[in-house]
Amino acid sequence: MSLPAALAGRLRLPLIGAPMFIVSNPALAIAQCKAGIIGSFPALNARPQEVLDEWIREIKDSLAAYSAAHPDEPVAPFAVNQIAHLSNARLLADMETCVRHEVPIIITSLRPPAEIVQAVHGYGGLVFHDVINLRHARKAMEQGVDGIIAVCAGAGGHAGTSSPFALVKEIRREFDGAIILAGCMTSGADVLAAQALGADLAYIGTRFIATEEANAPPAYKEMIVDSKSADIVYSSLFSGVHGSYLKGSIASAGLDPDNLPEGDKAAMDFSKRDKAEAKAWRDIWSAGQGVGNIDEILPTSDLVLRMAEEYNATRARLGIT
Repeated sequence: MSLPAALAGRLRLPLIGAPMFIVSNPALAIAQCKAGIIGSFPALNARPQEVLDEWIREIKDSLAAYSAAHPDEPVAPFAVNQIAHLSNARLLADMETCVRHEVPIIITSLRPPAEIVQAVHGYGGLVFHDVINLRHARKAMEQGVDGIIAVCAGAGGHAGTSSPFALVKEIRREFDGAIILAGCMTSGADVLAAQALGADLAYIGTRFIATEEANAPPAYKEMIVDSKSADIVYSSLFSGVHGSYLKGSIASAGLDPDNLPEGDKAAMDFSKRDKAEAKAWRDIWSAGQGVGNIDEILPTSDLVLRMAEEYNATRARLGIT
């Protein structure tokens, strides 16, 4: 295992609450960190750009106060997700804000983040980069990232198609940093399974959509609870890159989820996200194939505590001390 030393003793579970566009907000991130798992949100969720400073201050102040009041409880660090894509016109300003606040963990997506790694390492922070294949993982390794997030088949958002049994092992053969596994996990037993495969941390998004703190419409949360794995559609139509979406939300938008055309990758323009991609994430909802194992909407604290109990019970059942 290659868990960064900065995380030692600060986690109730080896788990990151994945950043989700629109859905992840300070309330969810704070609840996750207080519960003892890494909470996160995309920088682009804070709008306009100046709001990012306010969100980070809110999270830092809330966690500091909670930690002081509960010195025996594990309070996890938080993470901010940066879309390292050339069309993300906010990237420089957002990173300047994150560096000024010394955000503990930066999660990067889409492009190997050399300049981000340098900036974050300058104050002792960590950089985790998400990938869907070994080629992308190698590029991230070259840039000196601290962790690689293997986004495998069945994950929500812009997921890949590789089995975790293949991708995690391939990455581990070449990388001695932290490996974080994403894809279909919903329980504490799943977190332990991720570790058994060779990952250091699990990365779960969809399960946290069905929490009280998530910034998702009630209908979205109910659709998560009511759906099964067969209700997930993998399509490039909505953002230009293949992603996983709820069939019911596609049908509600007046489209045939079983007959979707291919998308145009050139349409992926983060500088126009409010207009060009609002429909993809606001009205056509993302989720992973783990939805079939989600049965209720819970407060984040209750969910994490239950997952911790499942994790420990599975360890005991397998005779792991």
